[in-house]
Amino acid sequence: MALPLALNGQDLIGQARTGTGKTYAFGIAMLQSIGKPRKNRKKPRGLVVVPTRELATQVSEDLVTAAGKLGSRVLTVYGGRAYEPQIEALKAGVDVIVGTPGRLLDLVKQKHLDLGQVNTLVLDEADRMLDLGFLPDIERIFKLIPAERQTMLFSATMPGEIVTLSRKYLSRPTHVRAENESGEAETTPQVRQIVWRAHRMDKIEIVSRLLQAEGRGLTMIFCETKRACDMVSEQLDTRGFAVAAVHGDLGQGQREQALRAFRNGKVDVLVATDVAARGIDIDDVTHVVNYDCPTDDKTYVHRIGRTGRAGRTGISVTFVEWEELTRWKMINQMLGLDFPEPEETYSTSPHLYTELNIPEGTKGVLPHASRSRAGLSAERIEDLGETGRPRARGRRRDEREERERERERPARTRQRRRTRGGRSAEESTAGSPAVETPEVELVTGRSSQHQEETPAIITAEEVATAAEPRRRTRRSAVQEEQVADVTARQERSVTAPPSDHTAAPRRDQIAAPPRDEIATPSRDEIAASQRDEVATPSHDRIAASQRDEVATPSRDRIAASQRDEVVAPARQETESSSRDEATAPGEPEFAAPRREPERIIPASPFTVIFQSPDLATDDDDIAPSAATERKQQRRGGNRGNRRRTG
Repeated sequence: MALPLALNGQDLIGQARTGTGKTYAFGIAMLQSIGKPRKNRKKPRGLVVVPTRELATQVSEDLVTAAGKLGSRVLTVYGGRAYEPQIEALKAGVDVIVGTPGRLLDLVKQKHLDLGQVNTLVLDEADRMLDLGFLPDIERIFKLIPAERQTMLFSATMPGEIVTLSRKYLSRPTHVRAENESGEAETTPQVRQIVWRAHRMDKIEIVSRLLQAEGRGLTMIFCETKRACDMVSEQLDTRGFAVAAVHGDLGQGQREQALRAFRNGKVDVLVATDVAARGIDIDDVTHVVNYDCPTDDKTYVHRIGRTGRAGRTGISVTFVEWEELTRWKMINQMLGLDFPEPEETYSTSPHLYTELNIPEGTKGVLPHASRSRAGLSAERIEDLGETGRPRARGRRRDEREERERERERPARTRQRRRTRGGRSAEESTAGSPAVETPEVELVTGRSSQHQEETPAIITAEEVATAAEPRRRTRRSAVQEEQVADVTARQERSVTAPPSDHTAAPRRDQIAAPPRDEIATPSRDEIAASQRDEVATPSHDRIAASQRDEVATPSRDRIAASQRDEVVAPARQETESSSRDEATAPGEPEFAAPRREPERIIPASPFTVIFQSPDLATDDDDIAPSAATERKQQRRGGNRGNRRRTG
C-alpha cells in the first residue's frame, strides 16, 4: 500500500508490524527517484536517519541489495568508526547516506557533508529516536535539507509525538496502517507468548533450562541495563553456553563481532539491551526471553518482534517479578493480552518442562557433549579505527581468560646461582684452590638443639688467616705482666728469712695482694676490647671469643672484683680471717672455697631468689654507686678545665 504513494513522491507515515518489510517499502521508492549514479554528481540525493548503529548497517545492506542493477552508491556513517574512510567516500561521491544523527551533524559541521541536494528523507524507527532524545538533532537536520523534498516516517508504533512532528515538517502526509485500525501497537500473531512470575534469584536457572529445550534455534535475551547484560552473559558462559553480549558500553568492533557471530551461528545466545530490539533482522531466531520486564507496551512489541519474522513462528518468554506486577498489568491492558495474573514459576516447576518441551531431568549446566558451538572467540574482531577508548567485554571473563593463559604457560626452569660481590662463587674462587670445609656451627650459650647449622663456603685465604697465631693484645699483655709480678712477690715473701730488725709478717699480710690485682681489668681496657671485637672479621671473631673465654676472667669474676674494690676494710679483714681458717700453710690464698649463700625456695616454682649474708656493720660507710662516682669525676674534670682556661 505504501509503495505506490512513495513512488508518486507523496509524504507518508508507514506503520506495520515488525518483520513485514518496511525497509524495502521506502528503499525501492528512494532508489527509483534518484536513478542511476552520475560522475558529475557527488552530493547525496537520499538520506536515511536511524537511531542505532546496528540498524544503520542492516538498512544499508538492504539498500545495496535493492540497488544491485542500478549500482547506486550507498554510504553508512555512524559513531565509533574512524572519520577518514567516511570523508574519502564523501569526496568520491555518494547517492544515498544511511547514518545516525550525531555523526551526520559532525560531518556537516566539519564541512565534509552537504545536504543541500537531498530530495528524499526517511526516518526509520522514528518513535525510538524521540525516546532517545534525538528530537533536537532531527529538527536541525530538517533545517539543513531543502524545503522541496519527500519525507517518509516508518515505524511499528506511532505515538502522538510523531503525529505532531509530521504536522510541522511534512506536507499533507498520508498515514498508512497495515492491519491495525486502532493505530495502537499490535503483537505478531506468529509468536507464542508466555508470561511467568519469577523470582530474581531463580531467573538464571530457568533460562539455563529453557536454552536446552528441544528444537531451540537462535535465542535473544533482553535486559534492562548494561550491567545486567554482562551478568547474564557471564553466568551463561560459565554454564557452558555459547553467548555474546551487545550493549552501549562495548566498542563498535565488539558489537559488530557479536552480531556477526550470532548471524553465522558461532554463538546461539545473544544478550542485549533495547539497542538491539529495533529493526535487527536475523533468521532462525526461535526464542526471545524478556529477562527484565519491559518498561512499556512499545518496547514489548519490538522485543518479541525479533522472532516470528517473515511468516515464521517463534516463542517469547517474559519474566515478571513481584514488584513489576503493576507495570505488567498496564502493558497487558494496552495490548489486550490474556495474562493479567502471570503464573508463579520456578526452575523446578513441572509446567516449565511441559510448555517449553524441555526434557525431564535437565539441569542448569549444558552437558559437554552438547557444546558444539565455536564461541565468540572464533569470530575475528574487525579493526574499525574506533574513535573512543576500547572497552572491555567483562572483568570476570578477562580474569578467567588470564588464568587460563597462565595455566598454558610452561613452568620456569631457570635456576638461581649464588653470587658474591656481583660474581658467581666459581669466579670468586678461581685464583685459589677450593677448600671443602665442614658445616660451621656458631658457639653460643643456647643448647645445640636450638641452633641452626649454616653451611659456609670459605676460600683458602680466609682459612690461612684463621690459622695464623693470634697476636697479643694490650689487654692480655697487661694481665700476664700483673700475674707474673704478683707471683714473684708472693714467692719472695714466702722464701725470704725474717730479719732481726723487721718483724715477721703475719699470714693475712702475706695474702694481702688481692684477686683484683691479678685478673681485674679497668673499664677503659674492657671498652677497648669490645671495640676490638667489633672490628674483627667474622671467623677471627669467633676464634678470638673462644680463646678469650679461656684466658680472660668471666663476667662474674669481673663483677666480684668490682664489688671488692668498694667493700669496707672491715669486710676485708673478715674475709681474710675466714680464709686463714680454711687455708693450709702451703696452699695459695685464693684457692679457698667461697661461702655459698643460703637458698630460699619461693612459692612460685618459676622464680629463684638468692639471699646473700649480711657482712656489713654499723660502722661501715655506705659505698657510693657507679653513677655517683661518674658525677664526681665529671665535676672534678670540669673544675680542672676551668682552672686551665683561667
